Amino acid sequence: MTSVEEIVRRLEDLEKRAVAAEEMRLAAERERDEYRTLYLETMERCRKLELGLLSSKSERRPDDGSQLSLDVLSLVLNERQQAQLADALAEANAEQDVKGHTRRKPTGRIPPPEHLPRVEIQVLPPEVEKLGLDAFERIGEDVAEVIERRPASFVVARVVRPKFVRKDRQRNTETDVFVAAPPDLPIPRGLAGPGMLAETIVKRWQDHMPLNRLEDMYARDGLELAKSTMCGWHSALAELAKPLVSAMRVDAFKQPYLCTDATGVLVQQKERCRTGHFWVLVAPERHILFEFTRDHSSDAVDEVLEGYRGYLVADAHVVYDHLYTKGDVVEVNCWAHARRYFFKALDSDPKRATAALDLIGSLFRIERSLADAPRRKKEKIREKRSRHIVDAFFSWCDAEVGAVLDNTPFSDAIRYARNQRVGLSRFLEDGRLPIHNNMSELALRREAVGRKNWLFVGSDD
Repeated sequence: MTSVEEIVRRLEDLEKRAVAAEEMRLAAERERDEYRTLYLETMERCRKLELGLLSSKSERRPDDGSQLSLDVLSLVLNERQQAQLADALAEANAEQDVKGHTRRKPTGRIPPPEHLPRVEIQVLPPEVEKLGLDAFERIGEDVAEVIERRPASFVVARVVRPKFVRKDRQRNTETDVFVAAPPDLPIPRGLAGPGMLAETIVKRWQDHMPLNRLEDMYARDGLELAKSTMCGWHSALAELAKPLVSAMRVDAFKQPYLCTDATGVLVQQKERCRTGHFWVLVAPERHILFEFTRDHSSDAVDEVLEGYRGYLVADAHVVYDHLYTKGDVVEVNCWAHARRYFFKALDSDPKRATAALDLIGSLFRIERSLADAPRRKKEKIREKRSRHIVDAFFSWCDAEVGAVLDNTPFSDAIRYARNQRVGLSRFLEDGRLPIHNNMSELALRREAVGRKNWLFVGSDD
């Protein structure tokens, strides 16, 4: 018969084993979560690599998941909220109904525009060339038009200013010589005229042609023009345009809101390239301004936005945070940036990411239907339809935050959206405010300053 001491010893041993087993279970769960996180991160990196190398980078997907959004949101919304949200989503989707259309049949080759100059070329049959026109009677003609291009050519504008003296001038006295003042040039005593300067600016900044390519192109046309010379022209023209840019800046800062964004570019130095930053300031329907700073910091933001008071539509980067402390600048966050986080989480958590994207897409559809609407109408429609979607979106985010794994793409998306709740909801307060900052990103992309292969040559200035 087992003694009491033996029973106690066995119970203690079983208790130690149970504690050890519990520790092993907890360690296994932690290890499982860590490996799952690593797996999701690896899948996300593979997706990004595949997206960058093999497919389009646009954040587009079939917009047919409104029912999925309602199914997921039914877990956190009451019946009244679900009904309001369903009505708002239905109205938003109705705005996007597009009538079917039939493709137009080809109408043949489009004739060249009428405003282009015409040069007539007559082609005679060999028999007519042999016997001459007098031996034949012309009864009609066949006409065909093709587009040709004359080679580009440079013209030297020789400005002659004759000098004159009076015929009735007196002898042995000081004679007045009359000569016209030289015509004004953008660069005084410069070699290039306004047309030549305008072409180099358009080709460099609008057509994105680097100066070394312009140098080769002009050489083929017979003009040896060094890129350093063109760079000097553009520096001089920048000084000439400063008053105009300053006036545009003053007017832009008077607008009720500004959109801004930044992108990094490489700047060449003697030993190693460094990264500078281009900033864009968009006063919608009025001005697009660009600034350059050495770094992306709070000091750079103060330099770019010095003196501005009003709404600022920007991303949630910390470099802007100090602007909002005094209340002179009001933060308006961008729904396109929030959407991008959920788009990145599509592969690792497709069901919940799709639900978020459906709701954000509904907001975008409502805004597209209000693109040309007056301010008061925008405010009324946003209050009636958009507010329900915004409230449902954040209620869903609050409900999901405790159910997601840390350090995953979806957890980053949830955290970003919840942290920027106030700024993302700001567009509901004022009908003039946009819901996204895409216009700033498009301006940067259009001017090609966002291209990572650009190399800006310059000094520390």
